[in-house]
Amino acid sequence: MIENNRYIEEDEIDLRELFAVIWKNKWKIFLFTFVITTLAVGYVLIKPNIYKSEIILIPQEQKPPSMGGLGALAGLAGVDVGGGGVSALSNMNLILKDFNFQIKIIRKFNLIKELENTKDYIYPFGLKFESQNENNQTLAEREFLAYKKLSKIIAISEDKKSGVITLSAELENRFLAKKLVDIYLKEITRHLRILDMKDIDSKLSFYETAVSETENIELQSQLTQLMSSLIQKKVLANASEFYIVKKMIDSRVPQIVEKTKPKRSLIVIVAFVTSIILGIFLVFFIEFLKGDEENEKK
Repeated sequence: MIENNRYIEEDEIDLRELFAVIWKNKWKIFLFTFVITTLAVGYVLIKPNIYKSEIILIPQEQKPPSMGGLGALAGLAGVDVGGGGVSALSNMNLILKDFNFQIKIIRKFNLIKELENTKDYIYPFGLKFESQNENNQTLAEREFLAYKKLSKIIAISEDKKSGVITLSAELENRFLAKKLVDIYLKEITRHLRILDMKDIDSKLSFYETAVSETENIELQSQLTQLMSSLIQKKVLANASEFYIVKKMIDSRVPQIVEKTKPKRSLIVIVAFVTSIILGIFLVFFIEFLKGDEENEKK
């Protein structure tokens, strides 16, 4: 019992010493917390609002056509991409990662100037800033920077349960965010359509030559039916507004209050709490070093 009481007393003494150290250095902790929190406030104030515009899509049914005659029509209920089971999301993501495709879009829609121009960025309290473009950069360098920025702005995701695809753009300029999702939906599906139509035309040309060269009536019949299914697939593909996907919810310009980033209040709160904890730790560490110096002197 005596030993237990002694341990309790020692613990109480230690806690009192700890609180005494904190109280003695309270102004240092306060000053440290104030500086860090002020820096955090300054940081969030110079960060522009980020807005998100998105389009909700559903993939068209994709059934690979059978090689046997009219069975190919079953695959035409939804236009496939000739990928043998590759999903619409995978195809769109592959095109989105294509550097040459991105550069074509940048040049076609003159996106360099729009991405470099920040006059429409909305900052807190209505503040606006304008960026200074680097005059010594070459066109290729500016295009590459635009490509890198677009890679972070444009995203395609899929809900695993429903299969719904979301094409989104997050950007400081809310009007440009909407413009970009509309451009990328149109250009990605258009690019996939062109690739598939080229493949169909190549197959039709090959099958046509094969039909003219073969004397086997049964083989001619099968090839003719296959050509017919490919032509129907081509017609259906060109009849749809967007290839392999259908738009369910259109994009819109977000309202000024609909920012997605930054979470200013959360950043400031985290900085405040972290600075208090770090300030206390630094105070204890300094006191520990002072204690070691005093022991060495003694």
